[in-house]
Amino acid sequence: MTAIHATALVDKRAELAPGVQVGPYSIIEGRVVIGADTQIGPHVVIKEFTTIGARCRIFQFASLGEIPQDLKFKGEESQLIIGDDNTIREFATMHRGTAGGGGVTRIGNGNLFMAYTHIAHDCLVGNSVIMSNAATLGGHIVIEDKAIIGGLAAVHQFSRIGRHAFVGGASAVARDVPPYTIAYGNRAKLVGLNLVGLKRSGFSDATIQSLKQAYEILFLSSLNMKEAVQRVRDELIHIPEVQHLLDFIASTERGLVPVDVKENRNHRG
Repeated sequence: MTAIHATALVDKRAELAPGVQVGPYSIIEGRVVIGADTQIGPHVVIKEFTTIGARCRIFQFASLGEIPQDLKFKGEESQLIIGDDNTIREFATMHRGTAGGGGVTRIGNGNLFMAYTHIAHDCLVGNSVIMSNAATLGGHIVIEDKAIIGGLAAVHQFSRIGRHAFVGGASAVARDVPPYTIAYGNRAKLVGLNLVGLKRSGFSDATIQSLKQAYEILFLSSLNMKEAVQRVRDELIHIPEVQHLLDFIASTERGLVPVDVKENRNHRG
């Protein structure tokens, strides 16, 4: 059974699956779909064209599905789609997409969005991502699976954060952060592999060693990027994680964050 507090305002067109709980003074507009066993705390606002999956937990004062903060937005119908098992903490904000960005802001499964995080229009966030307090995404950003973004960090529109990457707190990210790496600073620079994160995620020693070799060739050798990529292809292409790293580099449009050679020496392990 759904449980809706007497003070909540839920539009009759909203679709609430069994087990949904809606707290005091929350507002749910029409054309909203909420999956089974999702818990919505007090004073939450969920706007139209928002879909939320099962078993999510949404804390007080979160705002989901509001229109984009984009001057090009002209009121077109667009969506915010949130997957299953997400935790969305206090005052988090997530906006709908725009026609110019595909019309959808999409959130995967099993993510943690801490207090005051912001997901702008047309972002694509993967699975098991952690965004710490007040981390902010501009529009059209891609966050791959299991990336971590530190508190107060800001990511520039159209940038990408790769799989298992770690962005340090209070960083300003203006370009793409490659998978499996660490970047921090204003502007953020590449400082090494995310060795702690890779080990915690259960990567084998052999895979980590291969990523170390690829990283050294790509970012710390005297080769230009084209030469470095070719060398990695020749020597390490049989490793799926290395292939993903190369694919990410090949598809960059904004370019990669620059390398801080001095800091890299401190992060080698």
